[in-house]
Amino acid sequence: MHESKRLEEFKKSVTNKFNIYNSLFLSLPYRNVENLGMLIPLLLHQCEKGLEAGKNPQEILEAFFTNVVEIKDERSRLDFMFRFIQYVERQVVLYDSVEDAAFPKLQKYSGSLSIKDYFGLVNRTKNWDKVSKKLSSFSARIVLTAHPTQFYTPAILDIIAELRALIDENRIHEIDLTLQQLGLTSLVNSKKPTPLDEAKNIIYILRNTYYDAVGELFQYVKRNIRNKDFDNYRLIKLGFWPGGDRDGNPFVTADITQKVAEELRLTLMKCYYNELKELRKRLTFKGLQEELSELSNKLYVAMFDPNVPIGYEEIVERLGIIREKLEANYHELYLDRLDSFIDKVHIFKTHFATLDIRQDHRKHKLAVETILKQKNIIKESLDELSEKELQKWLLKERLELQASDFEEEIVKDTIANIKQLKEIQSKNGEEGCNRYIISNSEDIYSVLFVFGLFRWCGWKEEEITFDIIPLFETMKGMEAAEEVMQTLFDTPVYKKHLERRDDTHTIMLGFSDGTKDGGYLKANWSILKTKETLSRVCKKNGIKAIFFDGRGGPPARGGGKTHRFYAAQTKDVANHEIQLTIQGQTITSTYGTKEQFMHNSEQLLTAGLSNNLFGKEHVISVPHRKLIEELSELSFNKYDALKQHEKFMPYLEHRSTLKYYTRTNIGSRPGKRGDQSQLTLSDLRAISFVGSWSQLKQNVPGYFGLGTAINELKEQGRLQEVKKLYRQVPFFRALMHNSMMSLAKTNFDLTSYMKDDPEFGAFWNILHDEYQLSKKMLLQISKQKVLMEDEEVSRESVKIREKIVLPLLVIQQNALYHITQNSEYKDLYEKIVTRSLYGNINASRNSA
Repeated sequence: MHESKRLEEFKKSVTNKFNIYNSLFLSLPYRNVENLGMLIPLLLHQCEKGLEAGKNPQEILEAFFTNVVEIKDERSRLDFMFRFIQYVERQVVLYDSVEDAAFPKLQKYSGSLSIKDYFGLVNRTKNWDKVSKKLSSFSARIVLTAHPTQFYTPAILDIIAELRALIDENRIHEIDLTLQQLGLTSLVNSKKPTPLDEAKNIIYILRNTYYDAVGELFQYVKRNIRNKDFDNYRLIKLGFWPGGDRDGNPFVTADITQKVAEELRLTLMKCYYNELKELRKRLTFKGLQEELSELSNKLYVAMFDPNVPIGYEEIVERLGIIREKLEANYHELYLDRLDSFIDKVHIFKTHFATLDIRQDHRKHKLAVETILKQKNIIKESLDELSEKELQKWLLKERLELQASDFEEEIVKDTIANIKQLKEIQSKNGEEGCNRYIISNSEDIYSVLFVFGLFRWCGWKEEEITFDIIPLFETMKGMEAAEEVMQTLFDTPVYKKHLERRDDTHTIMLGFSDGTKDGGYLKANWSILKTKETLSRVCKKNGIKAIFFDGRGGPPARGGGKTHRFYAAQTKDVANHEIQLTIQGQTITSTYGTKEQFMHNSEQLLTAGLSNNLFGKEHVISVPHRKLIEELSELSFNKYDALKQHEKFMPYLEHRSTLKYYTRTNIGSRPGKRGDQSQLTLSDLRAISFVGSWSQLKQNVPGYFGLGTAINELKEQGRLQEVKKLYRQVPFFRALMHNSMMSLAKTNFDLTSYMKDDPEFGAFWNILHDEYQLSKKMLLQISKQKVLMEDEEVSRESVKIREKIVLPLLVIQQNALYHITQNSEYKDLYEKIVTRSLYGNINASRNSA
């Protein structure tokens, strides 16, 4: 019932409104092309019918240019395609705005559990003591990253926000004007953003959306928890990677980190100043004026001068004095408003969001090796030292380091960065920057190198106020994780460090490189098993385990339905806190408005809490575990064979958009790690890897191998076992649902012309056969007639978005073909490929 009502509302508030407002695009001010808007449906029709008939993109566009618009000159056709791309990009912006405006209405018919629903459930079960205790310590940490999967600038975000408000009120004239403004506003960065630009773009959302959203969500819980002393200000925590994440990004330097930390603090001071300014309009009482004025003046200075910060304790103390006087002398007038402000100060302190530092383990190894060479402790390699000797240097011996003593930029920056962290903490508070994440962790030295570097950079052991967080992201890393963590717990110096960190250890598990490395099912199954194992190891050693999930946008990078994912965790996974990365498109599409942010934050909280308090805890039986293991190995073997295929990397290089990702001016990070000219899968960043399959509409990392694995069991007469697994194990069902989403966004008709390609035809057929088999098998085990059958609204949204960009994809594939033919306009075709990425990326909302 909920879903049918929701679909009805979707058609009324999204589909119909989009069709109405889309008609206004007829008047968008493009030069040299009249009636471009009228040609959009004609080209869409040609693309749909042409692909169904097995025509290739060249044939489809040739027919369109010859029979519909009568453009014969190739150069003129290229001009038309550029303008067409600009048009479709703006259609995507309009659709985003319409869908975002409808979000609150659609949520009325949502079956997902809100905090309000959750409290209602608690009320019926009379379980308030238990829920109050859990909520007093539980938290969700949402870590914002700047990974290059989104390119909307603040100017465009402002237009989207304006459109959203106007659409909500059906103000046609103003919508028309705003669409015209959109038509004249560039959607594309004129140059590659710096890491500081990326940080400022995300901080814009912090200031304009999250500051109020986090505060309101906290107030709602506080008012309804039935605990007058509720003070869990860590209920929703914000993390921040732009400016601190140096993994694969040489442009993130110590100087950038310093500036981003300042930008976070100064922006928060502006939020405080503006809120206090509104309060002063109400607290107009004589006895409060002096205190209010003094605090206002201090905040004013602190929001412009990074060298004159005001501390969290001072802000709270001054507000406390104002509160006491308001209570004692002024009948508690506007006390609720003041308390709301004080709560925000307790939540955000002086940091706004915790700036995480992240670097690749291999860079730390290089730094340690270079330092020990410079100090004449080794000649060339760390291999010259025994394990005992190396650990002695890292854990006990002191070295004095200065960045200027080294030539290698990465070594200089590593030292400068670790040294600067004390100053950042002194101004932003310890929570401002107290986590150091090491990607590609596979042994104990991923953690010990960082611990040693802190010591060598002047930090005393007892003053290392940092959580050192290994990121186990590869199959090898996950397999080694248990031994790594146990060895660390057995290391006395490190165990002492953990005691000072409240005997708590955060461990990050990455989906992106895991999926790239091990395939979809094996990566996700390995992550769950690793979580269970590490939960057990930590508990045995008296350590509280907190898992930090590197969740990208699409299922292939750990994305998909977040609530479903966390609600499906087994009882053997430590559940003290939920931590996850939110990036690129997901920041704006899932957490972009106050309503969306609050709803999805609530989903994180209720998913985590429900595991503990309601219903039966999830247990995967031994037979079901064996079955998942069997399926994961079968699917991995199929995926691994694909990776080893001689055409795997050449296909991505020469038949996809892979090499064009770095030309888009979306993000500051290079498309691959390292600087080798030969492209290797291990150096390839997961974003461009997954994104390229998405642009091809083949989405291989989201399902490849599943069809073969399930079919193998079917041929053994065991399909009923898999159907039972799907019905009875929420974890497995959640993975299959996410794969169905990947399959629903797949369209092999777009590249069917490749099946006869002399070089890549056989490889394309391998991909196509597995797609068909995976779709067939997933429909069989789920008993669904169509993909995403039980998610009608999501399916409808995907359908509309895919329809909007289909002509764009045909234009892109046509351009890729002409590039291989060494056209005289090769440069322009390459620009078309690059430019067409933007609309496709944003329409997908979780493509990379």
